[in-house]
Amino acid sequence: MTAPHRTHLSPFRRHAGLVAALSFTLLAACESAPSVGDGPYAKVLGRAIPKVEQATGLTFKEPPVLETRSKAEVREFLLKQLTSERAATSLAGQERVYKVLGLIPQDTDLNALLRRLLEEQIVGYYDPATKVLYVVDDVRSDLVEITITHELVHALQDQYVNIDSIQSATHDADRQVAAQAILEGQAVYAQLRASLGETGMRMGGWDRARAAMRSGQEGMPIFANAPMIVRESLLFPYTGGADFVHRFIGRRPDDNVLDDFPISTRQLLSDGSYFGTGDTPATAAERRIPHQVTLPAPARGTVAFSNVFGEFETRLIMYEYINNELQAGRAAQGVNGDRYALIELPEGDALVWASAWDNAVEAAEFVDQYTSWLRKRHPRINSQDALDAPTRRYYAPPDSAKGRVARSVIVHVETRGATPLVVITDAPFRQADGLIDPKRIVIDD
Repeated sequence: MTAPHRTHLSPFRRHAGLVAALSFTLLAACESAPSVGDGPYAKVLGRAIPKVEQATGLTFKEPPVLETRSKAEVREFLLKQLTSERAATSLAGQERVYKVLGLIPQDTDLNALLRRLLEEQIVGYYDPATKVLYVVDDVRSDLVEITITHELVHALQDQYVNIDSIQSATHDADRQVAAQAILEGQAVYAQLRASLGETGMRMGGWDRARAAMRSGQEGMPIFANAPMIVRESLLFPYTGGADFVHRFIGRRPDDNVLDDFPISTRQLLSDGSYFGTGDTPATAAERRIPHQVTLPAPARGTVAFSNVFGEFETRLIMYEYINNELQAGRAAQGVNGDRYALIELPEGDALVWASAWDNAVEAAEFVDQYTSWLRKRHPRINSQDALDAPTRRYYAPPDSAKGRVARSVIVHVETRGATPLVVITDAPFRQADGLIDPKRIVIDD
C-alpha cells in the first residue's frame, strides 16, 4: 500500500505489534484486467517497469496488472479488512495489551483510529491475492508515478516470494515485522533508485529521502496526533526496512535481499546479528536466532491474546516513559526471544511478559531501565523484595492510593543454563502473585 510522497504507510502486520490484521488482500475476485499496453496509466507503467527491474535486479515473469478504484471503493475494502473476524480479534487484543502498558489512552478505539489513518494516507496498493495493482482514481498527478513505482516493486516481489503467505503468518509478530520491513524497505529503496538513479543516491539522495520520510508528516493530522507506538510502528517497515536494504546493498551488492530474509527485528537493527562481524557474510548458524519462549497456562483466568514483542517493539515500549532513545535502545539490546500473554481476570486484564537475554549484564540493564519506566508510569508505586526469592521484586501502590486503578507488578529474574530469563507480571492489585509459574516457562534454542 502506498501513501503520498511524504511517507508510505505500511500494509501493517497481522498480530504484530500494531496493525495486525491489515494484509491488504482483497476479499472479492477482481474484474478482467487490461493489458499493460492499453490500460490506465499505460505510459507511466511503460516508464516505470524497466526502472524497477534495474533497481531491484529482478525481471517481471509476467506483465503487471493495474486497475483504478474510487475512494469509496477503497474505503469499503478497508472496512472489510478491519471488521473481518481475524482482524477484529487481533486488534482488540493488541489494544488491550497497549492499554495495560499505558501506551495508548484508555478510551482509544484502535480499529477506528486505523481506519481513519488509512483513509488519510492511502493512494494505491498491490493485492497479492488478485495480483492486481490498484490506484485511487483521483490521485494528484504528481503522486501517480511515485505510487505506481512503489507498488510495482510489490508486484515484482510477489513473483519471487509468496507475499500473501508472509503477511498471513500470525504466531511470531517480530518475525513478521522483519519480513514486512524487507518488502516495504526494498520497495522504498528501489523507488528512490528508480527516481534518483545511482548518481543521485550516491550524492546524498538516500540521506535526504530518509529524513523526509520521518519529517514530512505535517500534512497528515490524524497520523501526527496518533499515539507514539502507533506512529512508529507504521513508519518502521518503511524507514527501518529501507535503511536495512541500503546497508544490505552496500555489503552484499551481488545478492538479493529477498533470498535471505532477516527473521527478527534484532537482525534488522543490529548489523552484527545479521551480517556478522568479519569480512565474510555471517552464516545462519552465526546469526542471533531468537529463542522460542513458551508460556504455561495461567493459574487462573483465560489467555485472551498472545504474541511476541521483539527488540523493536521493546524499544518503543521502553521509550514511552523513559523518553530517551539511547536508554530505550540499551534497554532492549540483547533480548533474544520473548513471549507475552494477555490474561483476562474478573478483576481486569493482566499481562505476563517473559524475555530471554544474551547475558546477565543485558538482562540487568533491561530490569534497571524497566524499573525506571515503571516508576514513571506509576509515580507513587512502592517496591519490596520477595521474602522467599531475592530475584523477585513486588511493585504495588501505597495504601493511600485507594480508589485509583491500582496495579501490582512482579519482576522475576532467573538463569536457565547460560540464558537469563526476565518475567514481568503486571496485573490488577493483588492479582500478580501466583498468576503464572516462571519455572514452567520453556525456552527452546
